[in-house]
Amino acid sequence: MNKSQIPTNTITRDIVEFAEPTGNIYETVVILAKRANQIALAEKKELNKKLEDFKSERDNMEEIYENTEQIEISKYYERQPKPVLVAVEEFKDGEINYRMAKTEQE
Repeated sequence: MNKSQIPTNTITRDIVEFAEPTGNIYETVVILAKRANQIALAEKKELNKKLEDFKSERDNMEEIYENTEQIEISKYYERQPKPVLVAVEEFKDGEINYRMAKTEQE
Protein backbone atom coordinates (compact mmCIF):
# COMPACT_ATOMS: atom_id res chain seq x y z
CA MET A 1 0.00 0.00 0.00
CA ASN A 2 1.16 3.49 -0.80
CA LYS A 3 1.85 5.49 2.36
CA SER A 4 0.32 8.61 0.82
CA GLN A 5 -3.08 6.89 0.86
CA ILE A 6 -2.93 6.19 4.59
CA PRO A 7 -4.72 8.76 6.75
CA THR A 8 -2.42 10.65 9.09
CA ASN A 9 -5.05 11.23 11.74
CA THR A 10 -7.05 8.97 13.99
CA ILE A 11 -10.29 7.53 12.62
CA THR A 12 -13.09 5.92 14.62
CA ARG A 13 -13.34 2.30 13.52
CA ASP A 14 -15.84 -0.51 13.96
CA ILE A 15 -14.28 -3.09 16.29
CA VAL A 16 -16.66 -5.80 15.09
CA GLU A 17 -15.20 -5.41 11.61
CA PHE A 18 -11.67 -5.74 13.01
CA ALA A 19 -12.57 -8.83 15.02
CA GLU A 20 -14.00 -10.72 12.02
CA PRO A 21 -10.72 -12.10 10.56
CA THR A 22 -9.46 -13.45 13.89
CA GLY A 23 -12.72 -13.97 15.73
CA ASN A 24 -11.42 -11.99 18.69
CA ILE A 25 -10.70 -8.26 18.97
CA TYR A 26 -7.85 -8.86 21.42
CA GLU A 27 -6.03 -11.14 19.00
CA THR A 28 -6.48 -8.51 16.30
CA VAL A 29 -4.99 -5.87 18.59
CA VAL A 30 -1.97 -8.09 19.31
CA ILE A 31 -1.44 -8.65 15.57
CA LEU A 32 -1.67 -4.90 14.91
CA ALA A 33 0.72 -4.08 17.75
CA LYS A 34 3.32 -6.58 16.57
CA ARG A 35 3.11 -5.29 12.99
CA ALA A 36 3.31 -1.67 14.15
CA ASN A 37 6.47 -2.52 16.12
CA GLN A 38 7.99 -4.13 13.01
CA ILE A 39 7.22 -1.03 10.95
CA ALA A 40 8.58 1.33 13.61
CA LEU A 41 11.83 -0.63 13.93
CA ALA A 42 12.30 -0.68 10.15
CA GLU A 43 11.71 3.07 9.91
CA LYS A 44 14.07 3.76 12.81
CA LYS A 45 16.78 1.63 11.21
CA GLU A 46 16.31 3.40 7.87
CA LEU A 47 16.42 6.86 9.48
CA ASN A 48 19.53 6.02 11.52
CA LYS A 49 21.25 4.74 8.39
CA LYS A 50 20.52 7.98 6.54
CA LEU A 51 21.59 10.15 9.47
CA GLU A 52 24.79 8.12 9.91
CA ASP A 53 26.18 9.93 6.86
CA PHE A 54 26.04 13.21 8.73
CA LYS A 55 28.06 12.12 11.74
CA SER A 56 31.43 13.75 12.12
CA GLU A 57 34.22 13.34 14.60
CA ARG A 58 33.72 16.77 16.03
CA ASP A 59 30.50 18.67 15.87
CA ASN A 60 30.49 22.35 16.46
CA MET A 61 27.38 24.46 16.90
CA GLU A 62 27.66 26.02 13.42
CA GLU A 63 27.61 22.64 11.69
CA ILE A 64 24.58 21.54 13.67
CA TYR A 65 22.51 24.59 12.75
CA GLU A 66 23.63 24.73 9.11
CA ASN A 67 22.87 21.14 8.19
CA THR A 68 19.55 21.69 6.41
CA GLU A 69 19.67 18.37 4.55
CA GLN A 70 19.67 16.46 7.83
CA ILE A 71 16.74 18.56 9.04
CA GLU A 72 14.78 17.84 5.86
CA ILE A 73 15.32 14.08 6.27
CA SER A 74 14.07 14.26 9.86
CA LYS A 75 11.03 16.30 8.84
CA TYR A 76 10.22 13.78 6.10
CA TYR A 77 10.05 10.96 8.65
CA GLU A 78 7.99 13.09 11.03
CA ARG A 79 5.37 13.60 8.29
CA GLN A 80 5.03 9.87 7.63
CA PRO A 81 1.91 8.12 8.96
CA LYS A 82 2.32 6.52 12.35
CA PRO A 83 3.23 2.81 12.32
CA VAL A 84 -0.07 1.88 13.97
CA LEU A 85 -2.05 3.56 11.19
CA VAL A 86 0.02 1.73 8.56
CA ALA A 87 -0.56 -1.59 10.36
CA VAL A 88 -4.32 -0.95 10.55
CA GLU A 89 -4.52 -0.23 6.83
CA GLU A 90 -2.45 -3.33 6.01
CA PHE A 91 -4.70 -5.47 8.20
CA LYS A 92 -7.84 -3.97 6.68
CA ASP A 93 -6.52 -4.70 3.17
CA GLY A 94 -5.52 -8.28 4.07
CA GLU A 95 -1.80 -7.60 3.61
CA ILE A 96 -0.71 -8.98 6.99
CA ASN A 97 0.04 -12.68 7.20
CA TYR A 98 -0.43 -14.21 10.63
CA ARG A 99 -1.06 -17.59 12.15
CA MET A 100 -2.69 -18.48 15.41
CA ALA A 101 -0.82 -20.52 17.99
CA LYS A 102 -2.34 -23.93 18.65
CA THR A 103 -4.01 -24.44 21.99
CA GLU A 104 -3.95 -27.65 24.03
CA GLN A 105 -7.55 -28.42 23.04
CA GLU A 106 -6.70 -28.59 19.33
